[in-house]
Amino acid sequence: MKPLEGCLIVAVEQAVAAPLCTARLAEAGARVIKIERPDGDFARGYDTAAKGESSYFVWVNQGKESVVLDFKKPEDAVLLEAMIAKADVFVQNLAPGALKRAGFGSERLRKDYPGLITCDISGYGESEAMAGMKAYDLLVQAESGLVGISGGPGEMGRIGVSVCDVGAGMTAHAAVLEALYGKARSGEGAALKISLFDVAAEWMTVPLIHNDFGAGAPTRQGLRHPSIAPYGAYRTVDGIETLVSIQNEREWHRLCAQVFERPEMATDPRYENNNLRVINRDAMDSDILAVVGELSVDTFRSRLLEAGIAFAGVNSVEQLSVHRALRRRSVATCEGTLLDLPAPPVQWMERPVENAPGTPQIGAQSDALRSEFLAQAGEMTAHV
Repeated sequence: MKPLEGCLIVAVEQAVAAPLCTARLAEAGARVIKIERPDGDFARGYDTAAKGESSYFVWVNQGKESVVLDFKKPEDAVLLEAMIAKADVFVQNLAPGALKRAGFGSERLRKDYPGLITCDISGYGESEAMAGMKAYDLLVQAESGLVGISGGPGEMGRIGVSVCDVGAGMTAHAAVLEALYGKARSGEGAALKISLFDVAAEWMTVPLIHNDFGAGAPTRQGLRHPSIAPYGAYRTVDGIETLVSIQNEREWHRLCAQVFERPEMATDPRYENNNLRVINRDAMDSDILAVVGELSVDTFRSRLLEAGIAFAGVNSVEQLSVHRALRRRSVATCEGTLLDLPAPPVQWMERPVENAPGTPQIGAQSDALRSEFLAQAGEMTAHV
């Protein structure tokens, strides 16, 4: 038995953040009913990379049921109310205020259903100052300063995946689990609010501390760490980059002696501690490249491994696809086509990895869900 079997999640969701949250809940055994517009979650149309379907949608909508509702219509509002009345959790990420105007704001729902957990996911929260701002992942990356510290010295860069969406979905998932744990003990639900900006801002704590209380925010470093050295990529004679990370002085001495075969470099007055190495990084990197640039990648990496120095290949997506650490499982698209995608990151060692039950077509369960909840719908009319 999975941990959340018997738990009902109703989600008015779109794009990535809320669907990722509910996908994790579905993975744990919860029943997730996804409310969609007649034209469906717009993430269905992001691309056609998943053998004709959207990569985003296939990724975060496995194992859900889809029902098409227009809850501005009385009959559909009654049906949504009936679903929420039976739900343990209600998740939504429409524009701030949209569901409140439709009669389904979290304050009203929490009042009418004390055991319900509501989770509102937004871009910037509900502050009036940001009320007119739409919030998509890259926009929040930019507003929060993430873009400002990403990329190389000559150009800012987007973080290469939808990190604000993903972060908000993960945060919402954790918050819902906390609330479910609290409900199991007290019987009381909870009202949760998560914004993409709050998540990104919290992740920006260290650069913000440097800006507000230190010598200034870190500058864009490309493949170098702003406050640890050496922590960056070095190219060998065959043109291949290897990212090396030194975390303490013991490792620095081993790197110089066993990998570079230049033990005197470790005690160079310019490099004898991390702060000095950061200050003198350009000179240090020049000295390192003078050695590494004469080695093959195999020689360099074998020396790093033998010396116990942390390193990584600077891999492409193609190299990820065949990586020896990559775990996969089969997932069905809406049309039933199987794709081998990355397996869930949490492994339950007593439970084998299961193939996902697939992603739903738009409104695939509409008729079944209407029949299931229709008997309760009449009783709910007074709430709408």
